[in-house]
Amino acid sequence: MPKLLIAPSILSADFGKINEEIASISSHADMIHVDVMDGHFVPNITFGPDQIAKMRSTLPMDVHLMIEQPEKYLEEFAKAVEKAHGRRDDSYLTVHQESSVHLERLVQQIKGLGMKAAVALNPATPLVSIESLLGDIDMVLLMTVNPGFGGQSFIASVVPKIKELRAKAPDLNIQVDGGINEKTYRQAVEAGADILVAGSYVFGAKDRAAAIAALRK
Repeated sequence: MPKLLIAPSILSADFGKINEEIASISSHADMIHVDVMDGHFVPNITFGPDQIAKMRSTLPMDVHLMIEQPEKYLEEFAKAVEKAHGRRDDSYLTVHQESSVHLERLVQQIKGLGMKAAVALNPATPLVSIESLLGDIDMVLLMTVNPGFGGQSFIASVVPKIKELRAKAPDLNIQVDGGINEKTYRQAVEAGADILVAGSYVFGAKDRAAAIAALRK
C-alpha cells in the first residue's frame, strides 16, 4: 500500500486569506483538497474555477467536484489548477459517481486534460457502482460524511467499504473525507485508506503542524 498522505481541506480555512492559509500547512501536508460545491448537487456553495485560479499552491491539488453536470466544467477546472499550482499532471479532478450517468466518459475526459482521475462515492453508494472502472482511475474517494458541509461526524459504517475496496484494489489510492481527526483516522487507515482529508481538525487547530503530524502516528 502507498504511504499515508495528508490532504487538508481548505473548506475549513479562512477564505479571506486563502493563500496565507494554504502556505501555513504546505510544508507539513502532501496535497491540498479543494471542495467545489454548486448549491445543487449539495446545498452549499464554495469555489469556482476563477477562485481556484487565484490560489497559490506548491502542493498537488485535489479538486473535489460536488456539482451537477461536471463534464461541462472539467476543462475550466483543469486550467485553474494549472494557474494555481503551475502544472496539472500531479493533481486530481474528483467527480461523484452520483452526479453522472456516463462516468467512464468523464474519467477519460479528465485524463485527456492531463490530470489524474478520481471518483467519489457517498456513504450509501455501493462499491459495485464503480467496480468496472477500478483499473482506469487513479483514486477513489470514500466519503465518511454526507457531502455538503464541513465539521460533520465520521460515519463508521463506511469502514467495511474501505476494507472491501482495498481487498479489490491493493494498489489503488483510497482517500477518505469527513470527520477525520486524531480519534477517527486510525479506523480509516487500518481499513486501508492511504489519503486522509481533514478540514476543521487541521485549520481549527492552534498548532496545525502538530495536528497533521498526529494523523501520521
